[in-house]
Amino acid sequence: MDVKLLALMALLAVATQVPASNAKPISLVERCWCRSTLNTVPQRSIKELKFLHTPNCPFQVIAKLKNNREVCINPETKWLQQYLKNAINKVKKSRRRNGKKN
Repeated sequence: MDVKLLALMALLAVATQVPASNAKPISLVERCWCRSTLNTVPQRSIKELKFLHTPNCPFQVIAKLKNNREVCINPETKWLQQYLKNAINKVKKSRRRNGKKN
């Protein structure tokens, strides 16, 4: 047999024995959602907020607008900082109340 043919047969034998993976490539799994952020998004136009913490990415805030468009908001925006403070305080208060009832 020819050496090239033998090498090709060996390569095909190894390739057919390697199990196929259903996992996504790492470049798709660990990609940051927000590549750029907006500083001026009117609060009245926001339908919902999503907070994402992806490894190797900064804290990301995604706003779904009333026109169903999704935009990334700068987490340092003043009204968003106040919103987060109020939400954290609300959770702390509810935990204190639930702790006293038990």
